[in-house]
Amino acid sequence: MKLEHQVVIEWIEKGSSVLDLGCGNGDLLAALVKEKEVKAQGIEIDEKAIYECVAKGLSVVQQDIETGLSEYLEKSFDYVILVGSLQQVKKPDLILKAALRVGKKTIVSFPNFGHYKVRLQILFGGKVPVTPSLPFEWYDTPNLHFLSVSNFIEYCQKRGIHIDRSAFLGRGRVKALPNLRAETSLFMLSS
Repeated sequence: MKLEHQVVIEWIEKGSSVLDLGCGNGDLLAALVKEKEVKAQGIEIDEKAIYECVAKGLSVVQQDIETGLSEYLEKSFDYVILVGSLQQVKKPDLILKAALRVGKKTIVSFPNFGHYKVRLQILFGGKVPVTPSLPFEWYDTPNLHFLSVSNFIEYCQKRGIHIDRSAFLGRGRVKALPNLRAETSLFMLSS
């Protein structure tokens, strides 16, 4: 299991209700159902991924997360999670606002564009970087936004979003200098 998923599982309380935005093939949701006995629902746009979720016994709705949250009531889920999908949406600010409205807590993860390997590839290679957390070439990346740990913390401060918890990952957990050393960042947020 991905370390990123392990952190999310640690953070979510047993028996909670969870909405996973951009749930992909449902691996994380299935693990949450099994290990934390959550009431899980996913939103996914990719039809093939939805079939994989349904085969795992998960409840998934086919929707674009950029337009699909208006029908959910305020604080209708204990947790809304965006694991690896925030940087792929056109309007991350709107998605975060909606996620914070719908969930009591929101968990977000994203690849850290401030990682030292990314910086070195730009500095010395002069090209868009390819790393384990950013594995795509410029022409086939699903990522629309490239942000760093520092960018996200500053964003939360400007918007009055409370950061309840954070974790920074590389080959393991990163304790010092996360903007420089973390490949992936996770934040638990509340409004």
